[in-house]
Amino acid sequence: MRCPFCNRIDDKVIDSRTAREGEVIRRRRECLECKRRFTTYERIEESLPVLVKKDNRRETFDRNKVMAGIKKACEKRPVSSAALEAAVERIEKRLQEYGESEVPARVVGEEVMRELHQLDQVAYVRFASVYKEFKDIDQFMDTIKSLAQERGGL
Repeated sequence: MRCPFCNRIDDKVIDSRTAREGEVIRRRRECLECKRRFTTYERIEESLPVLVKKDNRRETFDRNKVMAGIKKACEKRPVSSAALEAAVERIEKRLQEYGESEVPARVVGEEVMRELHQLDQVAYVRFASVYKEFKDIDQFMDTIKSLAQERGGL
């Protein structure tokens, strides 16, 4: 593992622990050159399906892209980083469970909406407005009304 401080690749593992319910191994390392310590995370490389876009282009699943979209929707909302990370992990897990080598990209969008619906309804509406390409205020209102009806309001 390359040291983030001096870029050397010689290090030793000082401590290893499982994290995230055994899905990840957290390793504490010490660079043999500069003696500074850093943490790495190791996870099994899962085979995620290739996403088929609307125009039939193929794109590999990008966890960071999904996280960026969820973070943007949750910006200035009371949602913890741990909750965001857990949501992305559930999305990845469901994609793996499909058992297909290719899935429509819309499946990821629907999974994100499903997670945001549970996490924060304002973030859900924000994401839905972009994902579903709302054209006018009526589409916003319809979405908000359906959320309010689910909660027993309006």
